[in-house]
Order: sequence, then C-alpha cells, then structure tokens
Amino acid sequence: MTVVLAGIGADSTNLGALGPLYDDGRSEYVPIPEKTRETDERETLGSWPLRGEDGVAADLTTRIEPQPVRGGREAVTGDELASWPLHRDPNFEALTYGEHRTSGYVSRLRALEPGDVVGFYAGLRRPGGDRAHRYLIGYFTVDSVAVVTPEMSSERRRAVLESHPENAHAKRARDGDLYLEKPVVIVDGREPGGLFDRHPIRISDYYVREGNVQAQYYLREEIESAWNVEAGGANMMFKPAYRCALSGEDFRELVGVPGERDAPRAIADD
Repeated sequence: MTVVLAGIGADSTNLGALGPLYDDGRSEYVPIPEKTRETDERETLGSWPLRGEDGVAADLTTRIEPQPVRGGREAVTGDELASWPLHRDPNFEALTYGEHRTSGYVSRLRALEPGDVVGFYAGLRRPGGDRAHRYLIGYFTVDSVAVVTPEMSSERRRAVLESHPENAHAKRARDGDLYLEKPVVIVDGREPGGLFDRHPIRISDYYVREGNVQAQYYLREEIESAWNVEAGGANMMFKPAYRCALSGEDFRELVGVPGERDAPRAIADD
C-alpha cells in the first residue's frame, strides 16, 4: 500500500500569492490559474469564493502570467483577472486529479492502486506576514488510475478523456489532443477523501541546512518518520512528489478524515 503526496495549488510563481491560513484553523485552497482560456472549466478567479473571508481568488493578486514560459503573452491584469479560468486540479468535489509533471509525479502516481491514497499539500501563509509553510490540506482514496499519452491514437485519447469529464486536463484537451505533448496520469478518487475543513498539517520546516548559506524549505523530520517517506527528497522548494510506505488506513488514522477534522492532532501538527 502506498501514499503519494502531491504539491498543488496557487503560489507565488503562478498567482503571485499564497492561500491564507486563518487563526481559527480554516485555510484557502486556490487552484492555479489555467494556462489557456481554451478550457471547459467554468470556475474563474472571479467566481472562486474564499472560505475564510469575504472575497474571491482574484482578490489575492493583481497580475498573473499564465503561460508555461514567462513572456509568452502579456500579463493578465485588471478586469481580465476575474474572468480568467482556473486549473481546478485536484477537484475535491469530483475527487479527480491529473498530472503531467515528470519529476517523480507521473511515475509515482501511475503506480498507485485502488485503496492507496493521494495527499495534497500547498503553500499557506498565516495572517500578519508570518513565515509561509507547506501544509497537507486534504486527500482522497484512490479508486482508479488512467494514463493518456501522445502515442495513443486520437480515438483512444478522446475516449479516456471523455470518461473523466471533471478532470482539469480533460477539460482543456481539444478533440482528444492534450494541451502539452506529455503523458498525463488521471487519478480518480473515492471517499474517504476531500478537503480539510480546518487545521491543515504543516509538513515543512525552514532553516539553513549544514553546508548551505541560505535557508530553504525542507520536509519535517517528524513527518518523514511518522509517514514513512521513502522517496521525494528532503528539499521542498519545487514541490516534490513524495512516496510514503504506509496503508491508506494508517494514513487516515494519523491525519484524520476530511469533514471530521475539527482540531489539531498531536502527530506533527501546528
């Protein structure tokens, strides 16, 4: 049995801001802006409500550069921000997640089996400008895994994508063609799963490691030990995919069940 931890959500590189973590334990999951307007996703920066305060995702930023290569288009600013679509991935309501990153993500996700778990972590910042950290914000139990590749026939790709209509990668595909010519893993989930209502779990520390001159984000040693992290490395700067050798049942026992997590737990919580 395996748990994979995936780094997701808006951050300083794609939104110019992190989701807030409020004093009462609530936090914001804000999907990254989509790289293109050519998507069937209806949620936008202007429609995505904030859970902890009045406002929408567009209120967190003043400009985005949604193209994969900076400078590929002019920045999106002003009134255009509100109408820009989100890359809603993962979709915690439909329990689906897609990924094309090759830095350990595709290989680790495609190896998952029914009953395994995908956990999702994101950068959050407490009010008052306190140090931002990476937090586990939710997860879901794996139901099925599908892989779409550029080598597949158009008909086969279209069939797989159409069978996952709520997945963000399927929504921005056009006539069976993926947005990028990369393999995409689509993980569909089942309950138990979802977004934590309160008290996300901090999984990072920030310090100067021996031999370095600058502080960086690293996986907390308590998390590495308690969750039996086997792959992904310690440095968290680029949101690595972590593989944990523990069962879904053990993971849920450690972190709690979404919808029932109304207080921090002793294990590596803040």
